[in-house]
Amino acid sequence: MNDAPSTRLSQSRRGVSKAVAVYDDLRGAIIALTLSPGTRIDKTEVCDRLGVSRQPLAEAIARLAEERLVEVEPQKGTFVARIRLADVAEAAFVRRALEVATVETLAPRIDRGTLSRLERLLDYQAAAVKAKDIDEFYALDVRFHAALFDGLAMRRVAEVVDASRAQLERARRLLLPIPTRNRNTLGEHRAILGALGERSAERAAAAMGAHLDEGMSELRRYAAARPDLFET
Repeated sequence: MNDAPSTRLSQSRRGVSKAVAVYDDLRGAIIALTLSPGTRIDKTEVCDRLGVSRQPLAEAIARLAEERLVEVEPQKGTFVARIRLADVAEAAFVRRALEVATVETLAPRIDRGTLSRLERLLDYQAAAVKAKDIDEFYALDVRFHAALFDGLAMRRVAEVVDASRAQLERARRLLLPIPTRNRNTLGEHRAILGALGERSAERAAAAMGAHLDEGMSELRRYAAARPDLFET
């Protein structure tokens, strides 16, 4: 998980400032666990790989530090922060409140097009489980939940959830290699879809709550087994 991507900043990003581009690159690697918790960030390697000077890197690191994704230790270096369970729990609280409310509101008025889109995504997820393609499974998981917000047509709700996502997404990715987690997630998604198909607000809310609660419970079990990756 420690090998950083080897691509320089693409020409398609010329309209983006170098600092923002470096920030996006490092933040993506941290959330994807390409840079795992505790990893020292090699500033020379980053500058050479992305073709930037130290100034954009310094600006990017300052921003990442504000988000508590990196820790700057004077005379030692910059390190990817360990995952803070308190931050994860806070993000999960926000996500649970909004996603339960989303399906509860969506259920009575969901249209056939949205249901069909969700069904297709779960078919693709089932194929990803069978193929043991955890990256594809994760991407489809994100798309499934995004489709629920799209169905509600409340853009700002999705933005609030996305803003709290960084710490939570790092933690969620740790669970992907666990075979039972992805199969269980698929079953939980099917329960949500079934309740939406029946236009049952109560069942949809209960299914979403159970889904998110189980993910958080499994994460706590994982944290107990791997305390080196977490900060309590």
